Amino acid sequence: MWKCPRCGREFEKTRQEHFCVKPENIDEYIAAQPEHIRPVLRKIRETIRAAAPEAVEKISWSMPTFWQGENLVHFAAFTKHIGLYPGGEATAAFADRLTGYKYSKGSIRFPVGKPVDYELIADIVRWRVMQAKERDDT
Repeated sequence: MWKCPRCGREFEKTRQEHFCVKPENIDEYIAAQPEHIRPVLRKIRETIRAAAPEAVEKISWSMPTFWQGENLVHFAAFTKHIGLYPGGEATAAFADRLTGYKYSKGSIRFPVGKPVDYELIADIVRWRVMQAKERDDT
């Protein structure tokens, strides 16, 4: 068992990634991350905000989330990557642009320390906005 020195919670896995305190908003989420990753998270947030200007920011599943009639996209920081969670239909639709990244149904991993394709993120988010609007119209 490993005990987190910050919050005292115990985990089976050594240095288990977790939130010592659940963030109330995206600013708190970013502030709780390691200093070297904060600028990347801020840029991802700005990219999503520009691509989905009507979306509401919230925390869902302990992750920064943009909501517009439905959850459009979540993102989260981990030790070795930043996860983007646009849903399975998005990863299928953008599979040709995801070469070089680890991805699975609904998630994309951007390795920490390597360039992040912000234009790809923007395109995915714009696609999700259109998808959400189409569902809302039906």
